[in-house]
Amino acid sequence: MSSVALPGSIAQVLDAQLASRSGAEAVEAASGVWSYAELDDRARRAAGALWSLGVRPGDRVAACLPNDLDIVAAFHGAQRIGAVWAGIGEALSAAEQQELRDVCDPAVVLAGARYRLSSPERVDPDRWTELTARDERAPRVDLDLDGPAGIAFTSGTSGRPKAIVHSQRNLLLPGAVLVASRGWGPELRKGDSFPLTILNLMVLSTLLTAQAGGCAVVMDRRDAEGVAQWISSRRVTVWNGAPAQLYDLAGRPDFDLGPLQEVWSGGSDTPDSLRQAFAAAHGLVPRVTYGLTEAPTVVSIDPPGDAWRPGTSGQVLPHYDVAAYDDEGRRLPAGELGELRLSGAATGSWAGSWRPMLGVREDGAIRPPEPGPVRTGDIGTVDADGWLTVLDRKKLVIIRGGANVYPLEVERVIASHPDVAVVAVYAVPDERLGQRVGAVVQSAGPPLDFEALAELCRRQLAAYKVPETWSQVDVLPVNAMGKVQRARLPELLAEPPRLRG
Repeated sequence: MSSVALPGSIAQVLDAQLASRSGAEAVEAASGVWSYAELDDRARRAAGALWSLGVRPGDRVAACLPNDLDIVAAFHGAQRIGAVWAGIGEALSAAEQQELRDVCDPAVVLAGARYRLSSPERVDPDRWTELTARDERAPRVDLDLDGPAGIAFTSGTSGRPKAIVHSQRNLLLPGAVLVASRGWGPELRKGDSFPLTILNLMVLSTLLTAQAGGCAVVMDRRDAEGVAQWISSRRVTVWNGAPAQLYDLAGRPDFDLGPLQEVWSGGSDTPDSLRQAFAAAHGLVPRVTYGLTEAPTVVSIDPPGDAWRPGTSGQVLPHYDVAAYDDEGRRLPAGELGELRLSGAATGSWAGSWRPMLGVREDGAIRPPEPGPVRTGDIGTVDADGWLTVLDRKKLVIIRGGANVYPLEVERVIASHPDVAVVAVYAVPDERLGQRVGAVVQSAGPPLDFEALAELCRRQLAAYKVPETWSQVDVLPVNAMGKVQRARLPELLAEPPRLRG
């Protein structure tokens, strides 16, 4: 086991700061600032409110809330009574939200203005405010560090949401490792503009900063001007953004990012040219990351400072062992190309600290993972010094500005149109976003109306999943099983027309 101590549970993650500096800032968001004492009080009230609603250990609590103080308090409150947290994205369509709701089967859904479903477990903001104001006390619950704590949704290549269940240990561990390896302390003010409905963001915000004794700065803006304002006015020292956001900021050297000491780029590949452009504009070389929902969160990251290696995604964190494997599952020597797989470190101070995910929630139960190292689905290398390079994605996922788009999910919507015979959704390289979504379609007879197809997608999918590039072909290449031969798509796509979704 690791010699490095973690809090006994997420419920205890604030305890060290409460004992020594309870008045220090713990979280800042659009609606205000809470000290550690105030966050503790709000978490206690949230735990009591959830208990009064009938939530018990092991029940799921889902939240579809904006980036603000309430979602942070609700997360901590749910953890204190042994509930399992799940986030439902505000940007998702009603059908997509319904899928996530059905997978996690929550006892309570904390529903903000952008939750599109009506169901008995829904708790609207006014009722939540009333319940937390009652200051009811939940009983003390014995919590298991290796018990279920949160659900992270991923679809791989299936286009169907998969509910990855993580333990309290694995939600606390990334913060502990990053705080220790980067030397952070109470001076840390970590800003995040990704939605906190993503479990990884809870891990990298409030759970990380609490272990450093710093402050989680929860941003409600993702545009370049808004991010710059948050960084400068809220004294953000570390900011985590998507390559598309870094691209926009690199084009605005006039923006003041004065307090910023470290910039992370994650969610999709970060070109070396973007690192250089951002550094030229703002004097900081972005720290590139590689993450995995099944890990969870960050697997590798550039070291503190300015050092980096072209084409890489940083060095593997010390609690992991990542290597390339061949198709027969044999581990390859350092530097050789294969599918990247992940397991816990067997040596060093973090040896034995990481455990695999608890499993996938299916049909009301948790299906344990397959034994052995976790398959990432990505092809790459890890050299002898731990520098990780991803060369290709075995998964078909399209990463548009840091947001995952699953081709099969989009293809199902397009194929539901009666004029469509066959469709293939693919990634279109884009300088700013990394990738955009394209679709090539074979008609079932009449000429296709791309605007009608785009409108069909807009009704059923989040806006970022709607194809922006469309092409019609006479015949899509398929194999004997009727599956589209994606490797042959480029020869069909010389100069496709573009349609903004």
